[in-house]
Amino acid sequence: MGIVWEKLYARRLEWMTTSVIRDIFKVIQSSDIISMAGGWPEADLFPVEQIQEICHYLLQKMPRESLQYGMTDGFPPLREAIAEYMTQLGIPAKKENIVITSGSQQALDLMGRIFLDEGDSVLVESPTFLGAIQSFKAYGVRFVPLPLDEEGARVELLPELIERYHPKFMYLLPTFQNPTGVTMSLERRHQVIEIAEAMGVPILEDDPYGLLRFAGEPLPPLVALSLARHPRNAQEGAYLEGEVVYLSTFSKTLAPGLRVAWAVCPPELAQQFVMAKQGADLHTNALAQTIAYEFLRRGWLSPQVQRIRDTYLERRNAMCAAIEEYFPPQVRYTRPEGGLFLWVTLPEGMDATELLKEAAQRKVAFVPGSPFFVDGSGANTLRLSFASVPPETIREGIRRLGEVLKAHLG
Repeated sequence: MGIVWEKLYARRLEWMTTSVIRDIFKVIQSSDIISMAGGWPEADLFPVEQIQEICHYLLQKMPRESLQYGMTDGFPPLREAIAEYMTQLGIPAKKENIVITSGSQQALDLMGRIFLDEGDSVLVESPTFLGAIQSFKAYGVRFVPLPLDEEGARVELLPELIERYHPKFMYLLPTFQNPTGVTMSLERRHQVIEIAEAMGVPILEDDPYGLLRFAGEPLPPLVALSLARHPRNAQEGAYLEGEVVYLSTFSKTLAPGLRVAWAVCPPELAQQFVMAKQGADLHTNALAQTIAYEFLRRGWLSPQVQRIRDTYLERRNAMCAAIEEYFPPQVRYTRPEGGLFLWVTLPEGMDATELLKEAAQRKVAFVPGSPFFVDGSGANTLRLSFASVPPETIREGIRRLGEVLKAHLG
């Protein structure tokens, strides 16, 4: 008698889904397709020569630290360096506040392990990051959607939603949100922190794009506003009291292949992260951590980030100009001040998933918006990424996509 595998699967497998974006990539592998689908950084901006120099140094001078097993919470010098960097950004932190993770996606999963039981609720922006939906859904949760507008999450709706659904936490991307590219206003940032404190609901702030601002005025992360409300944090120079778990990553500034990200939280919660992480991977890639540390230590991050900003600004401008020229006037779109994405809203009744089939025939690709919504809405929306496509290619891709849209709108 052979094994019937499907009879042995855990129940949680029913809640898991594959990535729609990864599935799209399988369909558009042809080299002649202009893909504005993936949220991938520009590979030509990876600091290859600098990483090569660092690797040579590490294997000569620090082979044990770079190749041996490491601490679950991360390479101590890297945690120290990130804590100093966070403090410069207005987030008082010490090493004990920092946990290194294998990409921010692991941090999302660890939040689920620590906080979520089957049947719990999680409040998310609508739309929100597809990876977070996948991660939290695996724990059998119910999602509470919080609508967005041009100023970010509509936080005025929070008290009623919290009172009704009692979410374990809110998951927010306030800066250059994925997938829409919108940024939460300063007024709303203060409001959401006040609501979180008053109603006792923590915030998971995901900030992978915050450094990639290429227009407008910088805004403080939610965690900085939260910590400022508790005097002990400034007095001790560390995160002791607050409502926010903050996530960031080197994936968008150095290279996603390193898989080095971090969480900032109170020490007591950091210990829970460590315990949950020990059951997942014991420790994050040691060589990648020492590469990231050396990159910071040598002062190379700021000029690297500026190169990325300059490139993405040029490409965002190219995409917006092409949309103005080639898209029908009934189509609306966001104009992000940073990050990788631009969000398009089509007239009601149009289905972006169906349009993708026709777009692929014209050798252009995007991501339909509906998978980013937890309530089944968003059929008439789509996400475009300008990060990894040169300006002249963006223009041609938008021209082709405009032809598809015009054909449907007559």
